Amino acid sequence: MITSTRRVSPDKSEVRIAFSLDDTSDVKDVEALPQTFPDLEQRLQPVPPCVSLRESVQVYKEHCRMAREFHQVKHEIAVLEDRKRKLLAEMVEDEQVAMEIARLEEEFRRLTEENRTLVTVHNERAQQLERLCVTTRTRQDSS
Repeated sequence: MITSTRRVSPDKSEVRIAFSLDDTSDVKDVEALPQTFPDLEQRLQPVPPCVSLRESVQVYKEHCRMAREFHQVKHEIAVLEDRKRKLLAEMVEDEQVAMEIARLEEEFRRLTEENRTLVTVHNERAQQLERLCVTTRTRQDSS
């Protein structure tokens, strides 16, 4: 363990820095982490740590963890936006279907009414024809 204590200026308190060259577990962990994150802008990429400083390695690990979280959140946003797009398309399609159903219901109502009118007219004409036939027969029988 190497420790260094310095006073930056006479009016500032001492700054103590401690690090060890023997503990390489953090260095191995850093080597296992990805070096770049394609989703991040260049200026936001984690800067490789000074492996001899534990705090630098910890900051790097934290930065990498946040970059992974950012990637995960960005992916989830993309999935949700895609789902939103699909739902909006379904909604438009459902609205078109609803409009077509309303149009067909109106057409059905109109045709049903027209059919009723035609059946009534048909029945009236059939009765008139029957009366004419009866009248014609009675005249022929009279002659």
